[in-house]
Parts: sequence; C-alpha cells; structure tokens
Amino acid sequence: MSSLHAEQNVRGSKDNDKLEKIDFKLISFTLAGRDYGINILKVKEIRKAGNFTMVPNTPPYVKGVDNLRGDIIPVIDLRILFNLPAESKDATNLENIIILRLDSLVLGIIVDTIEKVVGIASEAIQPPHPIFGDINIQYIHGVVENESRLYIILDVDRIFGTPEKAQVSALPSAAEEAENTAEPASASVEVVATENVSLDLQFISENLSTFNQFFVSPINIQWTKSRLRAWKDLRKDENLDFQFTQKDDGEAFLSPFFSPQTGSLWTETQMVDLAKMLKLEGNNLVIWNPGCGRGYESYSLALMMETQFKASTYKVWASDLDLLSISMAPGLILDENELDLSWKSFTVQTKSGLQFNSNLKNKILFEFHDIKNINPFSKLHLVVIRDVLSFQKPHDQEKILVEITEKVKTGGYLVVGTNEVVEHENWRFVGHEPWSIYQKI
Repeated sequence: MSSLHAEQNVRGSKDNDKLEKIDFKLISFTLAGRDYGINILKVKEIRKAGNFTMVPNTPPYVKGVDNLRGDIIPVIDLRILFNLPAESKDATNLENIIILRLDSLVLGIIVDTIEKVVGIASEAIQPPHPIFGDINIQYIHGVVENESRLYIILDVDRIFGTPEKAQVSALPSAAEEAENTAEPASASVEVVATENVSLDLQFISENLSTFNQFFVSPINIQWTKSRLRAWKDLRKDENLDFQFTQKDDGEAFLSPFFSPQTGSLWTETQMVDLAKMLKLEGNNLVIWNPGCGRGYESYSLALMMETQFKASTYKVWASDLDLLSISMAPGLILDENELDLSWKSFTVQTKSGLQFNSNLKNKILFEFHDIKNINPFSKLHLVVIRDVLSFQKPHDQEKILVEITEKVKTGGYLVVGTNEVVEHENWRFVGHEPWSIYQKI
C-alpha cells in the first residue's frame, strides 16, 4: 500500500470516528443576540404565528394560546420569561415559534430567530457556568462550541416542569425577586394545557361574535358546546382547522342552531302542537314577535290564532331592525307550491302574486324597531322571539329578558329558539322539542 493511500485511510478513519461521535442534535436559535439550543428530540416543529388569544390572569410571559391544527397550545415568550429584551411587535405580526413536545405537554416558545440544526458530540457538552447569569443555571443543560459559535443548551424539561419531571417552583433567576407575586412557569403552562376544552370554546365564541354576531352565553352555551364537539370531528375528517377564517365558516357552524321552519311558514302540525301547550284564554290577546324578519313567523302566529284559538281576538306586534325585510313583510308574496293547503283560505290572488288576505294582515302590525330600545307594549300574553336573543350581546340579552319578564302577564308565555334556554326564577319550562316554551310564574 502506498504512503498516500495509507494517509487517506488514516484520515478517513479519523473522519468516520468524528462522524460517529455526532450523537446529539439541537435546534439553534437566538435570544437577545446570544446563541441557544434545544435538544431536537424535544422539538415537534417550528412555525410562524401571531395574533394569539389572550388568557386572563396569566403572567406576562404567557402570550396566550394558539391553534395548532385543531390543538390549542399555550405560547410562552422565552425572552420575557428570562427577562431579556424583546422587540415590541404589533399583535398581527408573526413571531418565530418553536413547538415543544414534553411528554404529554405541547407548547410553543417565542424566540428572536430560528437558525438551523446543529450536530455535535454529546461528550463535547460542557457543564453550565455562572457566567451565564441572565438565565438561572438550573435551566441550562450545558454549553457547547461548534464552528466558532458558543451555544447555550436549555433544559426545557426543567424550565417548564412537565408532570413526569421534577416540578419547577421558581422563575428564572432574573425574575426571582418577583417569585412571591408571579406564578411558576410550570403551573401556568399546565393549567392552560388542561383547559383545552374551555379554550376551544373561547376561540369559537370569539369567531362567532366576530364573523356572525352570535354571542355565546348561558342562553345557548349547552348547544354551543355540543355543536363544537361535532364540529371538531367534522373538520378533522375534512383536514380543516376547527377555527373560522371567514363568515361562511360561522354560518356552517350555526346551520343546525336555527329553529324549524325559520324563514318559512309553520306547518299545521307544528301549529297544533304549539297551541296545545299554550293556554291562551280571553279576548284582546297581545302577542309580540321581535326579530320577525320578512314576516313568516308573524303570519304563522296569526294563522295559529285564527285556527286554534277561534274565539279570541288578538293583535300581533311584529318588529325588526332590518328595514328592507320589515318593509317587505306586509306585502309578502307566497309560493303556492310551498303553502300548506290549510292556509289557502287565508290568501288572495293579487297582481303581484299570492298574498295573505287583508283580514289576516290587519291582525299584524309590522314596524321598524330596535328591540334594545324602549318597547311600548304592556300586558303581553305571548312573546315569540326564536333565535333572536343569541344574536344580541350578552348584556343586551339580559336587558331584553328583564323587560320581557316585566311586561308579560303572570301565566303568559315566552317562546325562544329550539336551542336556547332561559334560566330565570320567574319562568318555568313547559314545552318540548322543537318548542322551547316558558310560562311566567
């Protein structure tokens, strides 16, 4: 063997030994100009994200929660946690995030920049030194030099105190003076991680209010929770995020919410069923139908009174904030093919098309009115407000219910949406699906 070949073999053998020693890989990143690393086995992925949902009563380093393809994860700003300078950004700006998987806990940490994967020999890792005083030494796994760069390797298990590891009861040294007033990082992260269900609901609630003006409250909370479970399964099957990005998503989520026959006349069977549960007696009955839209529900109420309560005189006060709909309601054109045969005797053919006759129309007063303003009615016998309360802000929901309670006579009725409930000491439930009926006591 020539000396040249021998030298090449020796060099190759040394190179192989060097390669074999690379038994530790880390994801490198920067914080305040310094190089850091995390064991790659602890890293699930890296991503950019922003506009996190805030979580009340959490320390300042908890930036909020983020949606990672349907999983709600806490997001920690590592710079604030270590009391390092952090560039102030608008909430919509994207942050560099490393997603960690620490046994059963998944969370994101915000860093300045994410660099690369660095391969090193584990034997080259040196113990931490007090020189790195800006970070508590107990949170540093070690330091290592690679290609003239010194990396501080963080021990994320100790920092975030996963349940299977020793619990961390103090913040990093830079913030130790505040340990009596600030919650431990591990406790905060674990609490957030165990409240995924409520956080999912918070996301959905915010999306519904933003895109669809639907407000989750005690009136609809049970339906929303049930729908959320079904919605997440549906979106998962379609490989879609359960959160909304547009109004159409919210409409799809809400599609099962609306009561039967919304936007159309009630069937005779539905009217008979409802009438059996309403003990409306006497004359001059007053019915209020706020949020009447184009008038289908108001006409249905009038038809029910005509056919099921023949001895009663009544008036239906119908109101809506939609000026176009309320202006068209008195001249509603009917589709003969969709009209129940039982109602044809209450119609008349006009030049515009088939309409309800004047006798029925005269029993209904349509007016443009905002339900949140003062309502002039008193001594109401029946209020039908299906699916309307859920589209009012929570404080307005309460205000409207208080006013209805004051104006409905004892023994009178309140009909809300099929998927709405009223929990009030003055009302008792007397209906059955699909009617959500309450009687004032």
